[in-house]
Amino acid sequence: ILLLMAKEWTLLVLCGILGSGLSAKPSWFKNISADLFKSPGDILVGGLFPINELTSDLGKRVKPDDLECNRISTYGLSLALAMKFSMDEINSKENLLPGITLGFESYDTCMQPAVVMRPVLQLLTKESTEELDVTCNYTDYKPRVIAIIGPSNSELVPVIGKLIGFFLMPLVSYGATSDMFSDKETFPSFMRTVPSDRWQVVAIVQLLKQFGWNWVSVVGSEDEYGQKGQQQFSSMANEESICVAYQGLIPVYSDPVQAVNEILNRIVDAKVGVVVVFSLSKPARNFFIEVIKRNMTGVWVASTAWALNDAVATLPGINSIGTVLAFSDITRPLDLFTLYVRELFTKMEGMQIPQQPDTEISPLDNPCTRCNYLSQANVSMVETKFVQRSAFSVYTAVYCVAHALHDLLGCNATHCALNPKTDNVYPWQLLRSLQNVSVDLEGINFRFDKEGNPSFGYDVMQWNFSDTTVVYDIIGYFYQNLTINKNNITWHTKNGKVPMSTCSSDCGIGQVRRVKGFHSCCFDCIDCKEGTFLNSSDDIQCKSCPAGQWSTLRSTSCVYPIYTYVEWSNYESIGLILGGILVLVSLVWVGALFFMHRGTPLVKTAGGPLTGLMLLSLAGECISLVLFLGQPGDVVCRLQEPLNAFFPTVALSVILTISLQIVCITEFPEKSSDQLENIRGRGSLFVILGCCGVQAGLCGWYAQEAPSLTQYVASLEVIYVKTFLRCPVEPMLNFGLMLGFNVMLALVSFMATFMALKPPGQYNLARDITISTLSYCVMWVMFIPIYTSLNDKDKSIAQVGISLLSNMGLVAAYFFPKCQLLVKHPELNTDDHFRTFLEGVPPTPPEES
Repeated sequence: ILLLMAKEWTLLVLCGILGSGLSAKPSWFKNISADLFKSPGDILVGGLFPINELTSDLGKRVKPDDLECNRISTYGLSLALAMKFSMDEINSKENLLPGITLGFESYDTCMQPAVVMRPVLQLLTKESTEELDVTCNYTDYKPRVIAIIGPSNSELVPVIGKLIGFFLMPLVSYGATSDMFSDKETFPSFMRTVPSDRWQVVAIVQLLKQFGWNWVSVVGSEDEYGQKGQQQFSSMANEESICVAYQGLIPVYSDPVQAVNEILNRIVDAKVGVVVVFSLSKPARNFFIEVIKRNMTGVWVASTAWALNDAVATLPGINSIGTVLAFSDITRPLDLFTLYVRELFTKMEGMQIPQQPDTEISPLDNPCTRCNYLSQANVSMVETKFVQRSAFSVYTAVYCVAHALHDLLGCNATHCALNPKTDNVYPWQLLRSLQNVSVDLEGINFRFDKEGNPSFGYDVMQWNFSDTTVVYDIIGYFYQNLTINKNNITWHTKNGKVPMSTCSSDCGIGQVRRVKGFHSCCFDCIDCKEGTFLNSSDDIQCKSCPAGQWSTLRSTSCVYPIYTYVEWSNYESIGLILGGILVLVSLVWVGALFFMHRGTPLVKTAGGPLTGLMLLSLAGECISLVLFLGQPGDVVCRLQEPLNAFFPTVALSVILTISLQIVCITEFPEKSSDQLENIRGRGSLFVILGCCGVQAGLCGWYAQEAPSLTQYVASLEVIYVKTFLRCPVEPMLNFGLMLGFNVMLALVSFMATFMALKPPGQYNLARDITISTLSYCVMWVMFIPIYTSLNDKDKSIAQVGISLLSNMGLVAAYFFPKCQLLVKHPELNTDDHFRTFLEGVPPTPPEES
């Protein structure tokens, strides 16, 4: 029990210690001054903040002082409090500026150029006076303050930046982002703790490219910030092939409703899905009021000036506008700031004396007369997201000045080498120290580059809408390059997917863009034709293929052609091979049968030993047809057509010799018996050798004139990616002469025998020759028109097929009738049955009854 009680007491004590620690206030809080805008010190720093808002009409201004800023801007007041907080915290740190108190004077700008000049002139007055000296040398001039923090926007810097730059007094802005201030010749003393709009534009362009959005509109506020941002965005977008369909400006100093409606009409007409809004918060609010009225939806890209502004985020119906992607300066929370303001307001609340605000008090003496009534109920104004992020920029600016003073005064942890009470310290000296300062704040290392810009970038956020508020979810960050987690984005679209914003859909592979109108993003997609290709998607036209290469439709490269041929495994090849085997088997059978009956009257009449030569030549032709199958080569192509023509010549010349014998018997009967033996002997040999010699000459001429396959392929005009390759059949005259010579032999034999009389009671040899040669002639004559109408592959197949058919025709018509007689009627194989052709006795026509 005692042990349990001891544990409980221990826990209670620990809770008490932790609780007291969490609620403990820094000791320096008790020294907080209730003066919000001024604090004395050994060195003064000026501050320019939009503490109030304009309440008068600038168009009715007659006198310089006809300006009224009587409505408190909680945002600007919060930033002025951030400067006061930063100063008090710095003064509480004994090791930063030991022995030196940093004071400040904050003034209202009302965000108006006409208002900001008065406090600037006040800050430039000579130290401890209210006089601005005119002198020839300002090197030793000591103004009232050593540096100025501000202003809050880009509209005011051109008005005061050159004047302050003349004195080389550091002007450290916490909100002016226009890139024109990076020009150190024009604004030599300007620096800032927020990134330049140039980087913001780079970030926005990279965001658009991440999602493939190249058809957008850009809307800016009609001021320095919006106009410069819009110009920079349009220029960079054009460089990155992003088309700006429409640009519009929201009026700042006049009624914006009519102009905003015209902008929205143009956005609708342009049919864009993404709108970049480069605007200050007030014009942005006016813009989205009209967007909500029209119930327009899309993707809205927010610039830093309004990305986290409650005036826009709290508009009724803002959750209906679609998806908002926003850029905000990278910041860190100031843990003590809210606690500090609560303590300050508590102290002010205890000091309040009921009185009417004195409107006669100069803004230079009290920028906010109504601020005397601030209480703890007003603490919430510094707790908004927008204020918290901007407050860090003010905090950073003040600390940079303090650290630069630390370096300039030669300070260490205990004392400073220079004392501003006795030693002269000038703004231009501080500027050099500020340019080289390096500060670590809340885990961020901060320094300025040579243009006075900070060393960090942006957070990328998305607005996610709850029932009553907007939640800013970080989805990425940017510093020189964009890093974004697309999975963290909730798209407020009908299908929940990434919306499209393009004028034309991307072209497919091998398509070139043809621009329509004035925008490069609007185009037709044109297919690259055969023989052309698209080397890169950025090319504006298709390129022709180099010599010896070709491409198909919509190609991205050209290739050397692929050649096909009649492969052995093709169905056509198999069919031709089977046909050839059939012819060869027939020839072998006929040859075997004739060999068995060699010396008989039938074999002698058919040609005797010459029939063997005839069968061998026909077999040779069948075998030579394999040269048409498989991959061609130079040697194969040299032999292919000559062999296909020569072998039939041998067979046809044998038939021709027999036809001449029949002519001799039938047309010259009185001399046939004497000359028949000569014709069958030396005469047949001379005819065969003569015919074969002529054909050999034609084949040799063809082989000599025909190009090799290599030469033929090299000479081809490549207009194909894949084609059939056959041996070149050139020249056609020589090819025709070779085939024509064979047809002529067959035709002569036909003409010699078709009118011959049939010997009564004997074998009709003339009939066999007539039918066989007629079939040969008919096939090859028909081959001519068929051949000319076919493609290369079918030409080779047709030639092989016709060769096999013509061979089979000769075998079937000339040999098969004789084989039938040998097999079926061997008793007719006698001298009497073949007497006319054996002895040269002419046939006697049958007597008429």
